Amino acid sequence: MITPTFKLNDGNAIPVIGFGTFQIPADGSTYDAVKMALDAGYRHIDTAQAYFNESEVGKAIKGSGIPRDQIWVTSKLWLQDYDYDTATKTIDRTLQKMGLDYLDLYLLRQPYGKLTEAWRALEDAQKAGKLHSIGVSNMTPKMWKKFVPEFNVTPAVNQVEFNPYFQQKELRKLLADDDVRLEAWAPLGQVNADLMHEPVITKLAEKYNKNAGQVILRFENQEGIVVFPKSVHEARIKSNLDIFDFELTPDEIEEIRGLDKGKGMHDPDAPGVGDALLNAYDVHAND
Repeated sequence: MITPTFKLNDGNAIPVIGFGTFQIPADGSTYDAVKMALDAGYRHIDTAQAYFNESEVGKAIKGSGIPRDQIWVTSKLWLQDYDYDTATKTIDRTLQKMGLDYLDLYLLRQPYGKLTEAWRALEDAQKAGKLHSIGVSNMTPKMWKKFVPEFNVTPAVNQVEFNPYFQQKELRKLLADDDVRLEAWAPLGQVNADLMHEPVITKLAEKYNKNAGQVILRFENQEGIVVFPKSVHEARIKSNLDIFDFELTPDEIEEIRGLDKGKGMHDPDAPGVGDALLNAYDVHAND
């Protein structure tokens, strides 16, 4: 299948669904999972410096035999490396680790610390052709209003928590003004049991002969959200991609919109979050 795409504000076309690799160990598991995803038809892979599995993602891409220009690859910078010089070196190091000449998308994973310095490094790497699109992650409306006016280049993407229980309505209105694409981490609510058994979801799953996860991912897709569900199980990897042979009606979309609780699992605005994340671990411990 040819994966549909959304157009970003920089003109690049991003596949609407990708494969997430968060918390998949770099013990061969990431290589196997990414290889399965690529074999299943995914053409969008999402990793990060702090996932510690960039190298295995790169090896799986190379081992797939799929032309590089047919795979959208995203990675992210950890806030430990946000000063300009270190950020610049880390981008080069990531490309080296992954065996790639460029990344399709590179994000600042956390909105704290020397954010404007790091963003300048991303802007310069984009000018140099090392990064095709650049963006941010976990930016709340408050943070967006504070930092983005200082940027020379508007982010193409903001990757945040999003699922039917937390639909980021205020943030989406703000991003729409700059045509910024929202990406969803934990698009299935980390497979929240309550969400999976919501009557609205289960009713639609029965109607369309789909599972609950497929209904949720299709809802998010129809809302214009880029999703990348994660699994290490081949059957689930395949089923998460199988969402394009049905379409929810406007009334059904409204029903799922009604599940929004307006609050997620993670609050980037909470006091002390930035310091806690900075001290959580050392991304260079095994360098």
